[in-house]
Amino acid sequence: MDSAGAITRAIQAASRDLGMEPPTDAAARKVIGLGLTEALQAATPNLPPSLYPKIMERYRHHYLRADHDITLFPGIAPLLDALAEAGLTLAVATGKSRLGLARALEQTGLNARFSATRCADECASKPDPQMLHELMEELGGDPRHTLMIGDTTHDLEMAKRAGCAALAVTYGAHPREALAEYAPMALLHSVPELSDWFFRRREGFAR
Repeated sequence: MDSAGAITRAIQAASRDLGMEPPTDAAARKVIGLGLTEALQAATPNLPPSLYPKIMERYRHHYLRADHDITLFPGIAPLLDALAEAGLTLAVATGKSRLGLARALEQTGLNARFSATRCADECASKPDPQMLHELMEELGGDPRHTLMIGDTTHDLEMAKRAGCAALAVTYGAHPREALAEYAPMALLHSVPELSDWFFRRREGFAR
């Protein structure tokens, strides 16, 4: 989902609500992909711990106001269908809460496309590899046949810790330069590039 802008603005608005100087766009985007608690702590390092519940409440308020406007990147739904038809098993590892993911999947109509999902409020936050370990165990996969696709350095670090290959897309949250430091299999700049890459190499991942 094309949510990086909405997340960034919600973090900044929540900071203002508490009378704080909001983080820059770059600083707010840097924490995208983490669990909400970890993300807000990192984005507002000077905030007293006693105010964490308040800033989380304000973040949710601002994010939910824009939630209905967040859409899929063009071409993602057909790509997911094509990957499933090609025999790949699809799963989600996200920094969203279970409630937030359920709302996003319902809103976008993607519920039926994923065989399993893991969220930050039921696993350790990225980049801890727990989400990927649990998904592989549930789905009968192993690191040799698992590929993490992500738009943040937290995604790529999680894959590295889990022993999985990783693919970086640069049209999401983190800049290309930061993603390149993790040496992913490829850096792809659009959904068509992602699709082309997959269908040239899918035999290495399909079980």
